[in-house]
Amino acid sequence: MDILAVHGETLVIFAAVVGFLMAWGIGANDVANAMGTSVGSKALTIKQAIIIAMIFEFAGAYLAGGEVTSTIRKGIIDASFYIEQPELLVFGMTAALLAAGTWLIIASYYGWPVSTTHSIVGAIVGFSAVGVGMDSVTWSKVIGIVGSWVITPLISGIIAYFIFMSSQKLIFNTKDPITNAKKYVPIYMFMAGFMLSLVTIVKGLKHVGLHFSTGEAFVLATIAGIIVAVVGKVFVNRVKIDPQADKKMHFANVEKIFAVLMVVTACAMAFAHGSNDVANAIGPLAAVVSIVGHNGEIVDKAALAWWILPLGGIGIVLGLAIFGKRVMATIGTGITHLTPSRGFAAELAAASTVVIASGTGLPISTTQTLVGAVLGVGMARGIAALNLGVVRNIVISWVVTLPIGAGLSIVFFYMLKAIFS
Repeated sequence: MDILAVHGETLVIFAAVVGFLMAWGIGANDVANAMGTSVGSKALTIKQAIIIAMIFEFAGAYLAGGEVTSTIRKGIIDASFYIEQPELLVFGMTAALLAAGTWLIIASYYGWPVSTTHSIVGAIVGFSAVGVGMDSVTWSKVIGIVGSWVITPLISGIIAYFIFMSSQKLIFNTKDPITNAKKYVPIYMFMAGFMLSLVTIVKGLKHVGLHFSTGEAFVLATIAGIIVAVVGKVFVNRVKIDPQADKKMHFANVEKIFAVLMVVTACAMAFAHGSNDVANAIGPLAAVVSIVGHNGEIVDKAALAWWILPLGGIGIVLGLAIFGKRVMATIGTGITHLTPSRGFAAELAAASTVVIASGTGLPISTTQTLVGAVLGVGMARGIAALNLGVVRNIVISWVVTLPIGAGLSIVFFYMLKAIFS
């Protein structure tokens, strides 16, 4: 307890710095995944993708980032083991942020799309199991989270498969793809607008003091979806087509229409990602601030300090802008050849899955959700459409993330303990 009284302010400042580092790593790695499909399909340039991500990631993190924070912060480890020595939880959470942030920056440098959720969960489990005791980890929760890593890529893969197949059936494999695109693309736009609006209304607006019932939320999201569809229809109808052109030219023009749609889904994906994954950076930081602020008392529910969400949002944006290009290349062009229509199917599926998980407070891996969706689109065209070498490397990087996160966290935990004790 004396340690917190003497070094509390220093520990909070240090935790804020490593929390920012972690958010920076999330931006460099995970946000690059979210935007990789748009860049890989040539729907957006890297510069455009970064600008869109900066706006929507920050909005998602700041408006809707509160829900998932509580799942990461309490649940994976049993806080009752730290009541006698709360400083150990402060050291541990700081070490976990430093460990996960370090690994994410290394992975981003090499262009490996790894999971930020894997990284932070592995790091938290590592310091607690070794530093305090195996019983301090709520293994049932950890198994649930690990289970979600299998289930969510599967869900997003299935959704992406059906969205892609529906676009083939309704638009591409018809006699007049252009006319059908003008008819059906606004429906896809409505789906994207509805999904993005729903998570904003249900989760985001309560942080700014606006509360809606589930019925009201659905009505408002439906209205927003209709607005997006109408605006989309205006843009789609502007696409000028030569009726004498061959079918290949018609396909190219349909892809142009889907490129417009990709911008909408890129926004949805960035917002959903910001709302979900900012918790990986701010959850442990919020725990440190709460413990120091309550003089060592570990409280169940603590209000987030005003500066924590903006810190996470700014860190994510800077990480993407400075370091995001390498992972974008892996996800956008490495796994399978993406066109705007394929990229749209993957992104809408991934955004839908992230929104579902974010609303239920389940910490999922956005990386695995998106890779699952891209694989779903690739599988729709047959196994030969996938670059299995790249898929294998991605899976290996996922497998080693947990143990590396845990190992680094244990080392940093003992270093912090030695420095401040």
